[in-house]
Amino acid sequence: MVVRQLMKCSPDEYLDFVMDVERYAEVDDKITSLSWIRREGDVVRFRFRPALPGLPRPMPKMVLQLTLVAGERIDLRLAPLPMNKFGNRVMTYTGSFVCTPADGGTLVTSSTTLEVIPALRWLVEPILRRTLPANFQAEIEHAKSYIEARSAYNS
Repeated sequence: MVVRQLMKCSPDEYLDFVMDVERYAEVDDKITSLSWIRREGDVVRFRFRPALPGLPRPMPKMVLQLTLVAGERIDLRLAPLPMNKFGNRVMTYTGSFVCTPADGGTLVTSSTTLEVIPALRWLVEPILRRTLPANFQAEIEHAKSYIEARSAYNS
């Protein structure tokens, strides 16, 4: 799944916003119940309870890993074992935020791939195909409103 949005901010402002998980959770309703956040250089890991639209809650806690490529992108994935003992056994998740300078700001391209193991695929994937596109579009629109209200780019 891919969504794009032109934002009136610099690439670094947007990337810093995403790497600040507590701030980004304000625009992404899939990030709930943050337990901890750890940053080591350009890598952030955080433990949270995901809230995927259409799926029963509460879901098991997971650890997501964000890796910054300065000025360009953030790559996302489930943190490897021994973290995510449940998550890594039932799904593969990868994503990215790519920021490209554009006239009027930054073009943000958010992409996500979520593959569920065959035993659960028949149940989970139809729900996510129906609910995630609108959720990801709302997320990027909320991010646009949030970052543009606070961007030095607009000063």
